[in-house]
Amino acid sequence: MSSDLTVRTDPAEVGFDPARLGRIDRRLARWVDDGQLPGFLVTVARHGTLVHVGRTGLRDVENALPVEDDTRWRIFSMTKPVTSVAAMMLYEEGAFELSDPIAKWLPEFAETRVYVAGSAMKPVTAPQVEPIRVWHLLTHMSGLTYGFHHAHPVDAMYRAMGHEWGTPPGADSAEVVRQWASVPLVFQPGSEWNYGVSTDVLGRLVEVLSGQPLDEFFEQRIFAPLGMRDTSFGLRPQDDPESLAKLYLAAPGQPGGAATGMTFNEPFDAAARSKPAFLSGGGGSSPPPVTTCGSSSCSVAEVPTTAAGCWAGARSRT
Repeated sequence: MSSDLTVRTDPAEVGFDPARLGRIDRRLARWVDDGQLPGFLVTVARHGTLVHVGRTGLRDVENALPVEDDTRWRIFSMTKPVTSVAAMMLYEEGAFELSDPIAKWLPEFAETRVYVAGSAMKPVTAPQVEPIRVWHLLTHMSGLTYGFHHAHPVDAMYRAMGHEWGTPPGADSAEVVRQWASVPLVFQPGSEWNYGVSTDVLGRLVEVLSGQPLDEFFEQRIFAPLGMRDTSFGLRPQDDPESLAKLYLAAPGQPGGAATGMTFNEPFDAAARSKPAFLSGGGGSSPPPVTTCGSSSCSVAEVPTTAAGCWAGARSRT
């Protein structure tokens, strides 16, 4: 495995101040020095041109393994733009209209109710006034949520079903989406915005429309054409297990205060070391895809994004 992260262009040629780019490294290095972050690898690119690479610290604190160019990282919610690109590829091919109700292909959402009042144990619900449409998934206006929000009774209903920092063991994409459809929406589709599992449902829609599992669609239609050879849902049999940065969580400090350090989380870490049953199009509901900064820089060059930050752990649960 080889990730070419060699900077061959003067940052000033594409509009960057090299001195200011150095501030990124110094700021992140302070977190490493203070014990808040094990290590990081950050790349900055513009118009497909790599202009800055910064790295320091460890990918594995316990074994003193350093961050390297070929270190693999969990991309979490950076999975969302990949899934959205996949959906828009199908849109360009005429597979759907943005205004189409998703129940056309995911009928389990046809009768999903909408929360009005009450508790997680005794919710008061109403029928959908407006169906969930494809554009609602793309804009997080579907009424779906995340169990880890801890902000709404419907969030608690997700957690009760096993949807907080993961999904029920063994449940595949079809089953997970059916479970979400059985829970009320937080609001009427299209009426508000809420960060939730919308892009995961969009990933399932990609599977149904394409007739392919999400990982196969990503690999054949996006990763392979872009040369993102190190990107996959979990480690593959041929991947070096030590290449994946360990996952650490921020150790909580005083209420309202900063974290006091970090702690290794073995269950979260282990989940990404093999292909999960649920292929999370949103990257926040199940083990996300893993990649190297070299591969993610390929996506940076093609998707309207200008920086790829890869860092080990200190992922807060608050």
